[in-house]
Amino acid sequence: MGRMKLLSIQLKNFRKHKETNLTFSEKLNFIVGANGAGKTTILEAIYYLCTNKNFNTRTDSEVVLFGENIFEIEGSIKKNNENKVRVYFSLEESKKTYLKNQKKINRSVDIVGSFPIVTLTPADLFITRGFPGDRRKFVDSILCQVSETYLNNLLDYNKTTKQRAALLYLLKTNSSLQLRKELESWNEKLIQSGLYLIKKRNEFIKDFRLFVKDSYTEIMETEENPEIIYSFLETQSDENIKIEQNFRELLAVKKAEELKRSVNLVGPHRDEFIFLINGVDLKKYGSQGQHKTFQIALRFAEFFYLKQLRGITPLFLLDDIFGKLDSLRAKKISTYLRKVGQAFVTITDLADFSIFNRQSDDKIIKIEEGKATYA
Repeated sequence: MGRMKLLSIQLKNFRKHKETNLTFSEKLNFIVGANGAGKTTILEAIYYLCTNKNFNTRTDSEVVLFGENIFEIEGSIKKNNENKVRVYFSLEESKKTYLKNQKKINRSVDIVGSFPIVTLTPADLFITRGFPGDRRKFVDSILCQVSETYLNNLLDYNKTTKQRAALLYLLKTNSSLQLRKELESWNEKLIQSGLYLIKKRNEFIKDFRLFVKDSYTEIMETEENPEIIYSFLETQSDENIKIEQNFRELLAVKKAEELKRSVNLVGPHRDEFIFLINGVDLKKYGSQGQHKTFQIALRFAEFFYLKQLRGITPLFLLDDIFGKLDSLRAKKISTYLRKVGQAFVTITDLADFSIFNRQSDDKIIKIEEGKATYA
């Protein structure tokens, strides 16, 4: 089992950080500061290095320090060998460049999963409380880190739904034989591409639910039983059902409505993942504490799933989660973190450090107005 480690990072003109250089512990790294001091920014920068994306915002221009024209992040990541990664963004050109060992990487498929990473942030409440799309995004993000084939198929499927929707719109005003035949060929593409996603998601949930149970038990030590049901093609089971046949039949049933609305109404882009505790629907009936515990268990499960599937330890980022937990659960999670390896935890300067059972090889980094010092 390989261990991936972030050795150091340098930020330039990144949010409040004019110039910040940090080295990290191989164990727990506590990033401490008041709200708005710039501690989450460190996690954002780490996430950029691993994915070329930001987990907090969609636009790169938002993170450029006010009055500056570029931001730059450099980091040293040990994975078998040491890798130098650099992310550079120019506001003038509205262009971002990602370099690994001085070689420019252009395709997202060559970046995703290269440096596995797991994030636990306040936005995770959308996974259990939000729309089906939030849960699909969670599942897909894990599968894309594990399989480049899945990522390529997902991108292909998304293109298919866009082009098919455009064709459905055309058919509103022009129902020529040629366009109707074209729809039939897009139906076939939708089915074949969609069946692959359904199959892989189904296999994933069967394995992943075991990781969720293990993580939930570690955090709660109770008899509560978490479960995940994968609902696809308007069914919750793949037993005794011909999935492809059901896909075709549903397309036929929904055809008139699809043409009327110019919307793809059948396929894995409408899947749902239902979270249960002791057989009860979490979204409908779960308490605030149960939601929070489930969200945390999902991310720890993701960590150990990726570790097993990829044969390498991912980086684990935890942003501002301890302030919203009772002390007993906070202690359980901080103990569980010791099984992870290298993790990066943001906490407010008012946090009670006693829950973390601090060890000599942990590191505390204090952030104040975009400036970092070691405690």
